[in-house]
Amino acid sequence: MQALLVAFVGVGVVRGSTGVVVNALVALGVTFLPALLEHEYGLPMDAGLTLWISATVFLHALGVFGVPGVTGNLYAADSPIPFYDGLTHALSASVVAAVGYTVARAVDEHTDAVELPPRFTFVFVLLFVIAFGVLWEVVEFAVGTLAAGVGGDVLTQYGLADTIRDLVFDIVGGVVVATWGTAHLTDVADAVSRRVGVRRDEG
Repeated sequence: MQALLVAFVGVGVVRGSTGVVVNALVALGVTFLPALLEHEYGLPMDAGLTLWISATVFLHALGVFGVPGVTGNLYAADSPIPFYDGLTHALSASVVAAVGYTVARAVDEHTDAVELPPRFTFVFVLLFVIAFGVLWEVVEFAVGTLAAGVGGDVLTQYGLADTIRDLVFDIVGGVVVATWGTAHLTDVADAVSRRVGVRRDEG
């Protein structure tokens, strides 16, 4: 995936497509994040988590890049894969939900002053995802408007209906993680909790 993202950057430069270049570079940077978190902070980023994060950003970059000979953008209304936008939003939301769950679990484990029942954690993860989704739509609109003003295409919105659909798929991704993803994130959350404890002891 990293090799393909590098290729996307090269093709984007040749095409003169700011959107392809920026999205591929951001995705490429994120693929190095799991190794950085494990090496620098001791977080247990197993192969499954690494693939989950990397596949999410890769599929987003692929959506902007498109499939040569088929379409220029898999997010467009005439995309040959009509559910592609929903798929990438659900995956992205699942990663955001994972971050929300990890933070909530780490806080719960770190201090006796905070107790988060499972039902509350479920609701917290969903609200975290929804809040981030709304923020992302606002950022997407602002960046898309700014880019259009200078002749770029970094982020694009396709209307109110598309925004609502994106938020629905965000909730789907959040529900999946809040319901079934905890088993894969417990070790990471515990490691974050221990890391915070070590820093406080050092302080």
